[in-house]
Amino acid sequence: MLATLASLTLAACTQGSATASDEEAGHALGLYTSLPITWGESDDIGDLLSPDRPGHWALPVLKSAGDFVPLDSLADADGAMPLPQDAILVLAQPRPLSPQENVALDKWVAGGGHVLLLADPMLTSHSRFALGDPRRPQDIALLSPILARWGLELEFDDAQAPGEYAVSLSEGALPVNLPGRFRLLGKSGEAGARGKTGDIVGDCRLEAEGVLADCRSGKGHIVAVADAALLENPPDSAAVARRTVILEKLLQRTRSGT
Repeated sequence: MLATLASLTLAACTQGSATASDEEAGHALGLYTSLPITWGESDDIGDLLSPDRPGHWALPVLKSAGDFVPLDSLADADGAMPLPQDAILVLAQPRPLSPQENVALDKWVAGGGHVLLLADPMLTSHSRFALGDPRRPQDIALLSPILARWGLELEFDDAQAPGEYAVSLSEGALPVNLPGRFRLLGKSGEAGARGKTGDIVGDCRLEAEGVLADCRSGKGHIVAVADAALLENPPDSAAVARRTVILEKLLQRTRSGT
């Protein structure tokens, strides 16, 4: 229901957002997420629609990176991705994908799509909704089919200590909290290969000890982060400013393919 409301009020929500660059203007940016980015967490529809309600800091960043499209599915009635081929898709702690969505996403990326994925194996952001409530963000990313297709496996060390810290990327210091790590799956015929011949179509390199994976699949490009703490709402404006810069740079990397 909230996704429908987001679509109906998209024009109103985009007012006042940052201006896209000339390079980004005209490109779409799709957001598929279980996190309260487009809409906050509330039991009251009136509260959600209130113009006085504080928005998520990441929303204007995403809107400035292209023509913003909130998505409630990755497969339309014809089984295709509901985004142009030159768009960016931000997958931020999405709910498990259906078989049709996995196929649609795989084909779209192979045709030249760009994906920024934030997949957290142990979400640390607070939610007002209890475990089992469908309104609660996805606590554990369950994306094994598409990750394996791209040649990745998401691992989690449950012995690590909780608490936010930063890992170093070329984009700057990325905040993480109980992050996962990506592991490369061998392609068919290589040492450590898994699955049937041709199952793995991606070619990935790892950064920051596996917290980030940069992948090619067909003509497409995927930047995958094994944590979603970047998208938490910090209490001070300086932390928001730092997160804004990192998100902008990750979107630029995803778009440019470098």
